[in-house]
This record gives sequence, C-alpha cells and structure tokens, in this order.
Amino acid sequence: MSGASDTMTVLEALETLGLRPGATPDDVARAFRATVKTAHPDHGGEARRLRRIVEAYRLLEAGRAPSTIPPRPERPVEDRLEITPAEALRGGERSVSLPDGRLRPTTLPAGLRPGDKVRLDGVLLTVFVRGEDGVLVDRDHLHLTVAASPALLRDGGRLEVQTPTGPRMVWVSREAGARGLVRVPNEGLPARGRHGRGDLFVRLQPDASRYESPARAKRRRFGAAWAA
Repeated sequence: MSGASDTMTVLEALETLGLRPGATPDDVARAFRATVKTAHPDHGGEARRLRRIVEAYRLLEAGRAPSTIPPRPERPVEDRLEITPAEALRGGERSVSLPDGRLRPTTLPAGLRPGDKVRLDGVLLTVFVRGEDGVLVDRDHLHLTVAASPALLRDGGRLEVQTPTGPRMVWVSREAGARGLVRVPNEGLPARGRHGRGDLFVRLQPDASRYESPARAKRRRFGAAWAA
C-alpha cells in the first residue's frame, strides 16, 4: 500500500477526522481517539475506514499540519462610518455605532477621506463625510459657500469666512470676485498616506439682502437730495 502522503492530502486528512484547518495537535489527538473507536471492527465499524483514520492521523502528526494551515479568514462585516468635515480635518475621539448595536469608543485619525476604510472590532467601515454648515468635502478638498456683497464681487477685498477650524480671512481678487470662486492652497484636508494636502475652495454667492437695484438707488439719492 502507498504511504499516507501519496494517497491523502492534508485537507482530506482533516476531513476524515472531522476537523477544520487551524486544528491544534490536541484537537487531532482527541478526534483520532473518538473516530477510531467508532470505526473499529470490534464496535461494528469497517476495517477500511479504520485504516483511513489511522493514515489521516499519521499524516497530520508527521507534518504537524494543523500548525501550518491557518484557518480561512472570515470576510469582515461591512458598514458605513459617517463623519463631519471637522472630524475629517482634525480627527478626534468619538463613539462609533457597530452593526450589532454596540457603541465603540475610538480615535479617528486626522485626514480621513470619503471612501477610506476603517477596521474596528472586525467590522470594515467605509468613511462617508456629510456636509455640514455649508461645508463639503470632495476628495482632498474643502468646499464652502459664503455670501458676498456686490461691492466685494466687483472690486475685490478681504472676506472673513467660517471654516471647520475657525474663522479665516480670505483675499478676494477682482478676477476671483468676477468668477465667484476663490481657491486657497493647502487649507483643505491634511496629508495622509498617499494623499497630499488639499485646498480650500470658497464659492462666493451674491448677498441678495445687500443688493440695490438701479430704481432703489435712484429713490435713495432722490430722498437724500430732498432731505438736504
């Protein structure tokens, strides 16, 4: 008869003893003692099955196969991790709700991007950055919309904008005012991994409450002249 290694694979040996990959030597010994009793002809078993069990045990014992075959990794549960633009910028401490209902305290790293993966207690979380207070995250960049006066859009000047990290003065050139968009380099998400530092894009929206129509301006001048 051929040797065990010629007639049986390691996985077949594990199946013969009713074991799974990752079984320890103690598991192999216990399984062998249990199965050899039921397969012995004196207990109503078959000689062929008994030989098969012995071959499986010798193969696993000779190669210590259980320690060389890791169990197949289970596919992690997937869920979504929703964060704010401020958390994407700075990270920080927060509790994350897992699919099984548990709240897991964790520390988020600064610079998380939409679509990034975070593994927590065997759960694979995909990052989603929601918009908040007019601030949006697009890849590496921050986008926010602010109201600007007609004079600023026409002549340019300084404009204070509220960012997730606090107020910031932004210079608006005449060209930027005309196109309604200011780009501030290196004021987006911080560099992280393969991602470089992002930019801040400020979209200028005309402030309707401060807009004065030609007719209204004419009435105002007329009223001022009449009062004089």
